Order: sequence, then C-alpha cells, then structure tokens
Amino acid sequence: MIDAKNVLGTNLQPCCNDPMTGYYRDGYCRTGGQDFGVHVICAQVTDEFLTFTKQQGNDLSTPMPAYNFPGLKLGDRWCLCASRWQEAKEAGVAPPVILEATHIRALEVVSLDELKMNSL
Repeated sequence: MIDAKNVLGTNLQPCCNDPMTGYYRDGYCRTGGQDFGVHVICAQVTDEFLTFTKQQGNDLSTPMPAYNFPGLKLGDRWCLCASRWQEAKEAGVAPPVILEATHIRALEVVSLDELKMNSL
C-alpha cells in the first residue's frame, strides 16, 4: 500500500477492521487491477442504503459464513464501489463518507464536492 492517498491528498487511513473491509480485506479502501468494482469509498452504511443495494442485486446485509462475511448493519463502515455509491446518491440514499479513508481514485467517478457534502 505504498503511497496510497485519500481524496484529500493525504495518506489513506483505514476504513474498518470489524467487519474487515476492503477489496483486499485489509481494512483499507484501496484498489488494484483486479478490482473491477473499484471499492474505494469508505462509507458508514445506513438501512436505506442496505435496502437499496440489495434491490440492485448486491445483498450486503445477509451473513455469508462461507466467505467469512458477517453481513452489514446500520453504522458499519464498508468500502463501497464508487459507481454504486454514485447510484445511491442519485437515488437519494447515499451513505455518509469518511473522506480520510476514501481512496483518491473515487474522484474518477464522484466529485470531491459531492463527497464532502456527504461526509461525516
């Protein structure tokens, strides 16, 4: 994770380790060539967002023990795909963002102003 930066241009901070998040399951919203979803936005999930993403075909609230995934609940922090967060924003259900833990690549999909308006 050498020199990973957040949307503020400073060192990327961890998003969450309980539950363990990130494409690499290391607690950071960093990305790489195999992360086609670009899981770079650190968000604190809401019930509205969890319902929305389930309706879009990505159920994040149901535990999946086979993948060591406990299921998310209100208040959990999770690295979201930038495009899904943008879809949720357009639907009026975007969860709040933690800017210091959101990877700079999020700016390829979402503007910094949008992220700031929806930050904790």
